[in-house]
Amino acid sequence: MAFEIIDPNKNQVPILVSVPHCGTEIPDALRHQYDPEMIASIDDTDWFVDQLYDFVGDLGIKMIKAKYSRWVIDLNRNAESKPLYNDGRVITALCPTTNFNDKNIYLNEGPTQEEINQRISSYYYPYYDQIRLELTKLQKQFKHVLFFDAHSIRQQVPGIRAEKFPDLILGDVDQASANKNIIETATQVLSSTNYSFQHNHPFKGGNLTRTFGQPEKNIHALQLEMAKTVYMDNSETKYDEARANLVRKDLNQLFESLLATLNQMNQ
Repeated sequence: MAFEIIDPNKNQVPILVSVPHCGTEIPDALRHQYDPEMIASIDDTDWFVDQLYDFVGDLGIKMIKAKYSRWVIDLNRNAESKPLYNDGRVITALCPTTNFNDKNIYLNEGPTQEEINQRISSYYYPYYDQIRLELTKLQKQFKHVLFFDAHSIRQQVPGIRAEKFPDLILGDVDQASANKNIIETATQVLSSTNYSFQHNHPFKGGNLTRTFGQPEKNIHALQLEMAKTVYMDNSETKYDEARANLVRKDLNQLFESLLATLNQMNQ
């Protein structure tokens, strides 16, 4: 299975949380292609994001999370490798051959198009198909549903921009992927925390948010990008329980507020 489903601990509510970049596995059949030093500690991973959000089950929220590393295939990229941004930043491919600092991750030139197509079939489409299935099931219970894509990033990635990232970045594809009431609820909660916050800059939502955010069909989507130092130590290598617990309180408030808004919309 290319992903893991974590069922909620109580009756399901109209939110699905996705964690597409927490995967760390590389299939045995592919490992020989990679630089051993690079895959000894896979960079560009959203470390521990699934652990950070594991409280959502107590709210009735189901989670889907990736099993395999984004270095196998990036689930948040366009399947045809169309760039999501055109502002000069480094954009890794659907099947990356370098990390965000432009360092090669393969011993050879990387996967052929035939190999990429196989990965799309084996890992990429199953993730999208499962999300589509889960949202369809939710819409049989609720008119309005929310897809929430959870991410993290190093506090500084020079290939994307020189300055540090804010702590929290909400993406809704320039307010096109969700109803304005949902967006207003999220921005109000996130902007009132003690963390620095930006909206749609420098990230406005990846391919998952752009694919599933269809407010005209009552399917709404948000992406939350988080600097790793918010919940990890300063080296961005270890989970920091104290920091994580602080932001989990704000995330809990975020989901409770989003649920209240959805409940109003579903009346």
